[in-house]
Amino acid sequence: VVARMIVLGCHPLVGVLLAVLLGFAAGCATGLLNTRLKINSLLAGILIMTILYSVNLRVMGRSNTPLLNYATLFTPFEQTEMRWSWVVLFFGLIVFGSKFVTDLFLHTQMGLAMRATGDNEQMIRTLGVNTDHITVLGLGISNAFVALSGALVAQHQGFADIGMGIGMIVAGLAAIIIGETLLRAKTVMMNTFAAIVGSFIYRLTITIGLWLGLAPTDLKMATGAMVIIALGFPALKKGKEEKLHLRGI
Repeated sequence: VVARMIVLGCHPLVGVLLAVLLGFAAGCATGLLNTRLKINSLLAGILIMTILYSVNLRVMGRSNTPLLNYATLFTPFEQTEMRWSWVVLFFGLIVFGSKFVTDLFLHTQMGLAMRATGDNEQMIRTLGVNTDHITVLGLGISNAFVALSGALVAQHQGFADIGMGIGMIVAGLAAIIIGETLLRAKTVMMNTFAAIVGSFIYRLTITIGLWLGLAPTDLKMATGAMVIIALGFPALKKGKEEKLHLRGI
């Protein structure tokens, strides 16, 4: 969306805002399929992703849209001597700004209801909370963040490609699991920080793998192995602790 808007001559910021709004709408659509039509949440997400693939092709007009000759949010940084430092600072402000807003929201009444819905949907429903509305809102907000990141990455890379989002579910899952495994977060602020740390470690691991000579075609296999290790580590650690406890150590 943002690539198409920039090509049409719109300001990049307008394109980002529109992308975020449409991302929110897509998330709400997934939530409605799940809550209103009672479609399995995983299947609802797959259906919306399939539909959006065709929608993105229709919007872009082709599978790849270059942005090298157009002004983006990163164009001002290209004129500076320390371009990469400013880009890192910009992304850092976006990431931690989003974290700050998310932390504030999750401490509001609506945010507390959303957290409770995730922990125990049946319990919070008995207190009179409409969990369907909470679910739709939560999916909308999460997809808005996804759209924001996609809009910024497309401008930073200088192009938008139809396959840019492939594998992001696994990457996101790996980042969250790695962060939670390492930090053992107990509070909301630490949980959101754990997701950031996990994402950084995940990308750093891939970068190190490529630097060591790992073929790009093997990245999916390495990613899968990383997720398996992150998922299995807590269970293995718990099992070891139980054995030590039984031995009286």
